[in-house]
Formats: sequence, C-alpha cells, structure tokens
Amino acid sequence: MAVIDLSMQGTQTALAELVGVTQPTISNLMTDGKIPATGTLGELLRAYCARLRDQAAGRMGENTTLDLVQERAALAREQREGQAIKNAVARKEYAPIGLLADVLGMASSAVVDRFDQLEGQLRKACPDLPDEARTVVQTVIASARNEWIRSTANIVCDGLDAMVAAPDEEDQEAPEPDEGGAL
Repeated sequence: MAVIDLSMQGTQTALAELVGVTQPTISNLMTDGKIPATGTLGELLRAYCARLRDQAAGRMGENTTLDLVQERAALAREQREGQAIKNAVARKEYAPIGLLADVLGMASSAVVDRFDQLEGQLRKACPDLPDEARTVVQTVIASARNEWIRSTANIVCDGLDAMVAAPDEEDQEAPEPDEGGAL
C-alpha cells in the first residue's frame, strides 16, 4: 500500500487517482469552479468530499440551476394549493373562471334579448303610447343595461384585484378562539 502525502501540491491526475475518477472529470470540476483549481492534495480532497456531501444531501444537483430543497418546497406549495382548490370545489365555493364567464355571458345574452323585444311588445300592448313615452322607457332600459354591464365589469375587476392583493395563506394568522372555544 502506497503512502499518500496530502500536504504535497495537488494535481488533477493525483486527485483523480485518489478519488477514483478520470483526470478530465477533475479538470471539468475545476474549470466549472466546483472545486478549487489549486491547493494541496488534502485541500482538494476536502473540497471534493464537501461537494459530494452537498450533492448527497440534496443541497445541490448536477444541474446547478436546480436546488433540491427549493424544488421540494415548490412541489409542496403546489400540492397545498391543489388541495385547497379541491376543498373549495367540494364546499361549492369555487368554479373555474371559464365556466363563470360562460354563465355570465349566457345570462347577459338572455337579458339583452328580452330588452331588445321590449319595443315591439310595447307597441303591441300599448298602441296608443306616445313616442316620447316609448323613448323614455327605451332610454331607461338602455341606461339600466349599460349600468349593469359597467357594474358587472367593476365587480369582476375588483374581485380579481382582491385575489391578486390577498396575502398568501402562510402570511395569514389563524383567528383566535373566543372563550367558548369557537373561532
């Protein structure tokens, strides 16, 4: 068995032989800055081992843009949000925005169709109604329809703004129970 002097200046070849990899592997690690390019064999060995420990502990992946701890946290957050949506659906407190938009659109179309029929129905039901009165009724109906559209748009925008501005669930404090133990 050969004695290894860890205090001697380290070379890529010596470190590669010591840890059981090829010299180009060590060269790539040094070029990428993952281990120091110079130092004693002992220092290079400690740096190599520290990198292996970090990699094994999940603090660093082969792809340095991925961090296992952060990826696990992101996955847990997505799972929590997914479960919150499932719970809201079960409580009938949630529906997809597309479905809500479709329902609102169909309801709006039905109301507009009825408003459009009003002028003809007024002529049939009240043939003696003066044109000025018909104009006033049509003006009031048009104003109400326009206000309904404006109000609906404002409600949707305010709701979306509130959703965006709402703090994360993690930032919200749980309500304190009252003396009877109820929230």
